[in-house]
Amino acid sequence: MTAATLIDAIRESMAASLRGPDGAEPPVALLWTDPDGQWRPLIPALMKASPELYALGAYAPAERRGPVIWLKCVVERTLPDAAPEADATPVLYLPEVGRQTLRAADDCDAMLQPLVELQYRGAVWHQRNGRDWTVEAFLASDDALGLDVARDAATRAAALRALPLLAAEPVAALRGHRLEAEDFDHLSVSDPVRDLLTWMSDPAAFEAGCDSDRWAAFRDVCGRTFAFDPETDGLRAAADALAAGGGKWNEAWRRFCDAPPLYLGIPAVLRTARPKDLLHPVEPSRRPGLNDEREDRLRAALEEAAGLPHADACDRIAALDDEHRERRGWVWAQLGESPCALALEPLGRLARSAKREAEASSAKALAADYAAEGWRCDRAAIEALSCLGPGAGRDLVTGVVRALYEPWLDRAARRFQDLLSAGNADPGALTSGVDAEPGVCILFADGLRFDLGAMLGERLEARGVRVRLGHRMAPIPTVTATAKPLASPAHAACAGAASAGDFYPAVSGDGKPATAARLRDLMARRGIAIAEAGETPMALDGTAVAWMETGRIDTLGHSLSAGLARQIDAEIDAIADRVDALLAAGWRKVRVVTDHGWLLLAGGLPRVDLPPSLVETKWSRCAAVRGESEPAVPTYPWYWNPALRIASPPGIGAFRAGMEYAHGGVSLQECVVPDLIAERDAATASARITGVVWRGMRCRIAVETDAPGVQVDLRLNRRQAESSVAAAVRTLNDVGEASLVVADDEHEGAAALVVVLDEAGRVLDDRPTTVGDGG
Repeated sequence: MTAATLIDAIRESMAASLRGPDGAEPPVALLWTDPDGQWRPLIPALMKASPELYALGAYAPAERRGPVIWLKCVVERTLPDAAPEADATPVLYLPEVGRQTLRAADDCDAMLQPLVELQYRGAVWHQRNGRDWTVEAFLASDDALGLDVARDAATRAAALRALPLLAAEPVAALRGHRLEAEDFDHLSVSDPVRDLLTWMSDPAAFEAGCDSDRWAAFRDVCGRTFAFDPETDGLRAAADALAAGGGKWNEAWRRFCDAPPLYLGIPAVLRTARPKDLLHPVEPSRRPGLNDEREDRLRAALEEAAGLPHADACDRIAALDDEHRERRGWVWAQLGESPCALALEPLGRLARSAKREAEASSAKALAADYAAEGWRCDRAAIEALSCLGPGAGRDLVTGVVRALYEPWLDRAARRFQDLLSAGNADPGALTSGVDAEPGVCILFADGLRFDLGAMLGERLEARGVRVRLGHRMAPIPTVTATAKPLASPAHAACAGAASAGDFYPAVSGDGKPATAARLRDLMARRGIAIAEAGETPMALDGTAVAWMETGRIDTLGHSLSAGLARQIDAEIDAIADRVDALLAAGWRKVRVVTDHGWLLLAGGLPRVDLPPSLVETKWSRCAAVRGESEPAVPTYPWYWNPALRIASPPGIGAFRAGMEYAHGGVSLQECVVPDLIAERDAATASARITGVVWRGMRCRIAVETDAPGVQVDLRLNRRQAESSVAAAVRTLNDVGEASLVVADDEHEGAAALVVVLDEAGRVLDDRPTTVGDGG
């Protein structure tokens, strides 16, 4: 776990607890049982960072606290003013309640019994061994922070005393040595920077917690450290000094930027700041009012861009992205005060990609171009749709996405359809089935569109998995009934049917529809191991072959429509976890395949009329043509029986109104699907960091490895090379050491990661550190 703070780590751990097995309904709530009430001092700070957190206690809805019946109403979302956002899962903190208490069901307190059923409809945050998370366990467990903590009573008590202060302490600063009672007690000793920021954030609360001696000490420390008296100079002077910077005030600014959710009152204070004079203006990044003004101007510019012609809209959004890029690195973005600037990152990529036109003279060449570059447009559109929560901001971004994306999407679809309809084109000749291969587990991921396949490949590579991403063509129509048989090793046992009404081919021999159950039976008869949901088949020998299914992408698309965009990250992580588990179970390769892709357009695909009398079956993007009828829309031969025809809307049209998510038609997004091979190389390089020592802004790193060409880097984000703060990446010398220099003093004190890279740039090991301080 590489969380920056204890609060970050708790939120990451809870998010992992909410990930259910494939095919399971998502939990309606997460129960946080705390039989000894150890975590209670941390709840106020955690609530600031987690709007979905609610606590059991006396009725106080403004503080997100209430009795059991109120918590149940929160979970069932019957109290609109108290309910979390639609895509957030409520977390219920239950002090003085243990997991075993709830498991006792009928024997537990009658006041708690309404919560018992949430164990089954929801999830419980607990350790791997089933016990409640204690503070000590979370600090020390390898499943959580993995710190080296002494296990004596004095250390345990000191950690509990210091819990509210641990919330803001960088985790990196706690690593590298054994933590004992005096280390935790040291946190409780006055920290001038923390105390100043806490006072600035909420003076009344801070002063209420001080007796006369504590207040006098605070004033004295502020005078000596910051040349400032909180009593006589006041809050306005503190705002002016923090905005102007210099000396210890720069350290205060860095601390605020490291954990802004802990000091939520400071933005309002800084809005009152004034520059000393015109010759010493306040740095733009320290002016929340300036950020507000630029957000307002950007919002108006986005509204205007959504109404421009396509080429002009693309140019305008790209220019706005360049103009506002810097603000994405300001602290106000972390606090959610720059939503439009953050949305511009994927919108900018979408605008640049949507101007690109592929040069291809055949459907095959166009598909190859899409698999090489075109999918990036779809990826940017999905990420733009997922970057904002409910509200006017999301509606604005949705409108901009549609203005940029729809014309490109429609042009590409029509170009692809024209090439497939050319005189000598044979759509069926472009497709290919998936065959069994010894030592390979075939993982069928339902609805894994090509852009999501590329995302999956990136996630797997970040985990050290070797990935080869290719593409296949889905058959026409791009619906599960027609396409899934071809994606399975049972495709050779399927043949054309006399009718395309249900889009299923027939099983050779008995003529029955090749349903999912029959496909599994056909594969099992050929000696292919069929894994049930949630199982991980073992590779018993190098000749074994297995088939398993995972993922809910298509199911979620049909139920959530454009809301699917906000679920993609979790779904891709779940598929990556499944691939990891299969490789760990001994499979030489895991081949990830799918049946079809899909179109997603917020606001709905344009409707196309098709008289029912001309077709046997009509779905949103395809229809089985009746007899010799001649519909006024493009038609294509059915893959499993070319004598039968499939009608498909032109471009990205749909035969039904209001369809935001649909498949079955002819477009690059529906037809070009990923074919991904994941494998762990037996000769994969390994490395282990054995030492990190800082001397000023120079870091000396020692690594144990027997691989050639190993390099080290210093990053703010493990997976992102662009987050490096080192002057240059360095290769290990003959004794396994390298020295990194951080050229920019601005990063001093920042939490970072030392990463070890192989020759291909894959991360082999990492270790948290604090820039300029120690490893």
